[in-house]
Amino acid sequence: MTIPTPYNDLKELLSAQESRLYELRKKLDNKELELRSIYNTPLGKLIKKYKNFRKNLKLKKNAEKNNYQRWLKKYDTLTEKKKTSAITAIKVMKTKPRISIIMPLFRPSIPFLEQSFQSVQAQLYPNWEFCIAVDNIQNQEAFQLVKHYAAQDSRIVCMFNNTNGSVAESLNATLKLASGEYFAILEHQDILSPLSLYYIALEINRYPESGLLYSDEDSINEHGTRLYPFFKPDFNYDLFLCQNMIGHLCAYKTSTVRAIGGFQNIYEGSEDYDLALRVIEILKPEQIRHIPHLLYHKRVLETGKAAHLKTQQQTHATTLLAVNHHLERRKIDATAEPSEEVSGCNRIRYTLPLQQPSVDIIIPTKNMADLLKICILTILAKTTYKNYSITVIDNGSTEKDTLLLLSHWQTDPRIRVIRDNETPFNYSKLNNRAVQSSEAEYICLMNNDIEIITPDWLNEMVGHAVQSGVGAVGARLWYPNATIQHAGVIIGIKTGAGHAHRHLRQGQPGYFGRGCLQQNFSAVTGACLMISRNNYLEIEGLNETEFRVGFNDVDLCLKLKEKGLRNIWAPNAEMFHHESVSRGHDNTPQKKERAKKELSYMQKRWYNIIKHDPAYNPNLTIDSEDFSLAWPPRITQERSGGGVSSEVFPAN
Repeated sequence: MTIPTPYNDLKELLSAQESRLYELRKKLDNKELELRSIYNTPLGKLIKKYKNFRKNLKLKKNAEKNNYQRWLKKYDTLTEKKKTSAITAIKVMKTKPRISIIMPLFRPSIPFLEQSFQSVQAQLYPNWEFCIAVDNIQNQEAFQLVKHYAAQDSRIVCMFNNTNGSVAESLNATLKLASGEYFAILEHQDILSPLSLYYIALEINRYPESGLLYSDEDSINEHGTRLYPFFKPDFNYDLFLCQNMIGHLCAYKTSTVRAIGGFQNIYEGSEDYDLALRVIEILKPEQIRHIPHLLYHKRVLETGKAAHLKTQQQTHATTLLAVNHHLERRKIDATAEPSEEVSGCNRIRYTLPLQQPSVDIIIPTKNMADLLKICILTILAKTTYKNYSITVIDNGSTEKDTLLLLSHWQTDPRIRVIRDNETPFNYSKLNNRAVQSSEAEYICLMNNDIEIITPDWLNEMVGHAVQSGVGAVGARLWYPNATIQHAGVIIGIKTGAGHAHRHLRQGQPGYFGRGCLQQNFSAVTGACLMISRNNYLEIEGLNETEFRVGFNDVDLCLKLKEKGLRNIWAPNAEMFHHESVSRGHDNTPQKKERAKKELSYMQKRWYNIIKHDPAYNPNLTIDSEDFSLAWPPRITQERSGGGVSSEVFPAN
């Protein structure tokens, strides 16, 4: 084995990583050529036919798992029983707030406009009003339709303008008409569920201090077919900076919106996003309510896809403007930029403090010299962040190559080697001892089977970690075959915890962009996890007793969350993870027994969050990690209303 020196380690690392990637591509190409030659033989044709059969079977199974029409029929059909139950609940509501629905009208399609009107009139909750601002409608048919409905129902209020105002001006005009305590926007082609206002009113009764309420939504095409369900998390601040995850249906307290000046002209095309950004700035987290029901159906037209895409591209400039103004108001030193991976979404780039905080990267290890060498060398060779050090915890290495490597690195001022022969292996205890002896401001827990990809990985993680209200920060980890290993941890998957979007291929955005955008998760993996040393010590670090090997990272994150801090997945900090190469898998009787006990304690200690992870949605499955539909949804009586994250927002 060659011991790296200050002169050859950088060159060796860069060439070695490139060589391995080249060899991987070459191997795949050769395999494809080999398969082609085999498939040309009689036996090969049979093999290919069988493989295609298996592939199609898998595709069919996945398609059935996400058969949205079947799911709607089974779980989202308004039966007589549901209708009777809702009407009974409305009768006994302590308060029946008036909810104003506002709609600015420009160039409506008559059939779709009529469907919008009918969806409002079909509301089971009766205490609503429909406020419509009609701007210089040249289409007399639409003009007469509005007048017809207004004459039929006194709850429909309209005003007619002779000028073509902006969207913001029209929205403000309809808002002036509104007499409801709360209001929601309905676009003139879209449709409400018959239960929309019932669920809004129900949530207001449960939480009278609600300031903003939002629901799940889907789309509806010109033929009336519903598609593309967007099952949202409870309010997720860091995701919200990247996309308008609040969307529709969204109800605001009318007095709050009037107090902040209503809709603003300068955010044309992003008026609703800007409004939500300004409203959350003056609300407490518990005042933002998520209702996990499909209450809004947004119209999508096949004929207008190109025009819609062009409009989306044009409005993204105002989206960025709205988010950047929000960051300025919150005094957050960061910039919103277009996401390179998800069209129409944002990336938030945080500015590091002039005096970079110190970071100690803590890596437990035992033997496996080649693995450790790649981990350390990629850190040293690629990391652009300056103020960091590395602590290697040697847990009883005996192999000559590893001992030589550690001996050499002890001469490097950037690296500290701790000898800790703790037996049996206790990952939590090893890390806790290292953190206690560290003098750094921030700690980065790291597995020895990590390989750095992006040079600014540490800048990204520190940028998030120094923000107000942040607990742990996790990285985007890839398997060597360029599929996702870690993109956040979902609590409750397979009765414990699972990795969001595991095996998602590079270049794929995931569920509504969530495979590529920064966001809050209840937990992130300890394979690469950053946390302030003060927070780590305050929550007493990793649990050495109950989680010696597994779930200690999840438990750590949930303790931070319990403290009111939010955990963040930072997708722009990227690295390979050769998962469990060094520790191995839980495949012996002793390991299986230990893993079983850890899972049992995890389920007992964190029962409530396993029951409902606020970063996920009860309409999505806990049987896999791919955000497919839940059969059935996990919406209990207490969850039939809204949900809220307990995490704090950045301070003003």
